[in-house]
Amino acid sequence: MQNEELQRLTASEPLSIEEEYEMQQKWRRDEDKLTFIVLSRKTPSGEQLLPDVPSILLPTDPVITSLPMVGDVNMFLKGAIPTSGTQRANAPVNTQEEDEDDEFEAEMEIMLAEPAYRRKGLSLEALQLMLEYATGYPSSYFRDASQGRPPPPEQPKGLGIPPSSLLARISDTNAPSIRLFEMLGFCITRRVEVFEEVEMRFKASGLTGFANCS
Repeated sequence: MQNEELQRLTASEPLSIEEEYEMQQKWRRDEDKLTFIVLSRKTPSGEQLLPDVPSILLPTDPVITSLPMVGDVNMFLKGAIPTSGTQRANAPVNTQEEDEDDEFEAEMEIMLAEPAYRRKGLSLEALQLMLEYATGYPSSYFRDASQGRPPPPEQPKGLGIPPSSLLARISDTNAPSIRLFEMLGFCITRRVEVFEEVEMRFKASGLTGFANCS
């Protein structure tokens, strides 16, 4: 990734092609990372490339492989996934630094490398799909709580990651990404001046916004 803007927004360093290949292999093997490629069903001009289909297509289906790759969505897992995820789903946001080393965390990240595909709702949809897969909660659960949410499922499927463990770390100047995660129900819980970033966590109840995260 040689784009300086993307390096700044994702806090990434430029890598050689060999280092890129090595990192891809590492991500494929590591059990503490999830990554999915974001494909677009439409062209930048709005032309439909993938009509609604009644069946689920495999990733190797030519219909899927022909779609443009525009970015990726990732999740980094710290610690072991709790076995009592349903009990922790509505736990209060923990902002105590001394407890952070002991708790499970699932950090979200998304990047749309192609500028022509930004501001079209792809990031929101991709993150909601990732969150549904990881937590077992419906994608409609991940939105600003002031809009109302469906009740949590009694027995979540997916990977069983409790929503209370979800977080994102974002450059404090990246206003669009901060707003994106606010739309998903995250709110700012910490400002890390030394790294010029904010930490956002999913808030299961109440309103989003810095003043409501305590």
